[in-house]
Formats: sequence, C-alpha cells, structure tokens
Amino acid sequence: MPNKCVKCGTELGSDDIGASKKLINRGMTEGFLCTHCLAERFGVTEARVREKIEEWRESGCLLFAKKN
Repeated sequence: MPNKCVKCGTELGSDDIGASKKLINRGMTEGFLCTHCLAERFGVTEARVREKIEEWRESGCLLFAKKN
C-alpha cells in the first residue's frame, strides 16, 4: 500500500487514501495525496476536506473506517 503523498512526501493515513479515492478516482491504486495537498488541488481548506471525511464516514462510506 502506498504510504507517502505523491506531491509533498507526507506519510499517508487511511483517511488520506480514502479521500483521494473519493475525490479523484475510487479505483486508483497509486498517486494518492494527503489531505493538505487534496485541499490545495480542489481550492478548499484542509479543515473542509476533514469535515467531508467525517460526513462520508458517518454516512457509511466504506472508504473510511468507523472510529471507536
């Protein structure tokens, strides 16, 4: 599994990978971006990307693990 953002080299977590798949291409297997670089790419704040991740998680999207 890829572990670094292709743009800045930041270590990726499962939320970063899930957000990349949700926003760019669900079938992607490489080229993932961290939330910071995703925010930059889409012209929004990093906080907004994190808000969307929580919305998707709460709606049951399988790209995001449920928090305990």
